[in-house]
Amino acid sequence: MKRHLAIALGLLLALGATAQKSTITCTFDGLPAGTRLLLNEPHGGRLVPTDTLVPDAKGRVKLERYSTQPEFLVLSLDQKQPPMLHLITLPKERITLEATYMPALNHIDITSAKGSDNMDLYRRFSNLTTRSFLNQDPNRVSDSLEVLLSGTPGTLMSAFLVTFYEQYFEQYAPLYKKIRDALVGQYADNDFVRHIDSRLRSALIAGMEAPDIALPNPQGDTLRLSALRGKVVLIDFWASWCGPCRRENPHVVRLYERFRDKGFEVFSVSLDQSHDKWVDAIAKDNLGWPYHVSDLRGWNSAAGRLYGIQSIPATVLVDREGNIVARNLRDSDLDKKLNELLTQ
Repeated sequence: MKRHLAIALGLLLALGATAQKSTITCTFDGLPAGTRLLLNEPHGGRLVPTDTLVPDAKGRVKLERYSTQPEFLVLSLDQKQPPMLHLITLPKERITLEATYMPALNHIDITSAKGSDNMDLYRRFSNLTTRSFLNQDPNRVSDSLEVLLSGTPGTLMSAFLVTFYEQYFEQYAPLYKKIRDALVGQYADNDFVRHIDSRLRSALIAGMEAPDIALPNPQGDTLRLSALRGKVVLIDFWASWCGPCRRENPHVVRLYERFRDKGFEVFSVSLDQSHDKWVDAIAKDNLGWPYHVSDLRGWNSAAGRLYGIQSIPATVLVDREGNIVARNLRDSDLDKKLNELLTQ
C-alpha cells in the first residue's frame, strides 16, 4: 500500500511540475466603485462562477493560473445579464489588458492587449463588435469580422470567435474549415477545436471528404463508394415509391450515357423497404449502371442518415479525390458541373 501511495504521489508531483504559471492583469475604466467581478470557468458544458474579484482603487484585477494547457475563462460583472470578457491564456503568458465598461451598451470593450496573440485578436474582434453596437452597417461589420478571423486561423481564439457565426454555419463553413485545419494539429483536444471539427464532420459540405458507404446490392454483395475513387461520382438517393425521383431518373440516365466513358459513375442508394419493388423500378427506368445499393430500411437507411438526407430525390456530387463538390445540383447546373469536372 505504501509503495502504491508513493507512486501515486510521485505521479502527482510530476504532473504538478509541468504546470506553468500565467498571469492576467486587467485594468477597467468606467466601473462604478464597489463593482464585483465573477470569474467563470467551464464545467460540464456550462460556465460556473469559481471566484469573486474586487478591482482595486485603479480598477485593476490580477489573476494567477497554473496549467499545462490553454485555459478558457470568462470575467463578468456580478449582475443580471452581465457583459462578459472572454479570456484565453496559455501557460507562462503574462497578459496585460485594458478595458472600458460601456454601461449604455452593456458591453466591455478591450482597448489594449499585450503579451498574448489570442487576447490581441479578441481586442480587434471587440473593437469591431463595438462599432456594430454603435449602429454601423451590420453587414459591413460581419464582413470585417470574417476577414479578421480568416487572417488569423492559427490563433486559438479564432476557434472560439468563429462560433459567433453558428446560426449561419453553412454560409461560413469554409471559415470554420480554415480555422479547424490550422489548429487541429496543435490543439486537437481543445473543446472549441473539437466543436468546430465535429460541426464540420456532421455537415458534409463542399470540400469535405465524402464518407464511405458500404451497402448490399440486389444480389446481396456489398458495394463500397470508396471503390470508385478516381471517378467523378453522383450519389443518387431515391426510392421506387418516390414520384419526383422516378421523373428525374431519365435525366440521370442521359447523364450516365453521355459521361460514362469520361470517368463518370452513378452510385444509387435506394430508400426502399421492398426488395422486389426496388429491383422492378431499376429495370423499368433503365438504370443501367452497376452500383445500386440499399439496406431496405426506408428513412432509417444507414447511408441516408450518414448524409443527413431529409427528402428525396437528393444527390451528392463527388470528385475524383473523393471530396464533395456540391449537393442537390439539378438539370443544367449538374450538366455544367459534370462537364467542368470531366474535362479537366
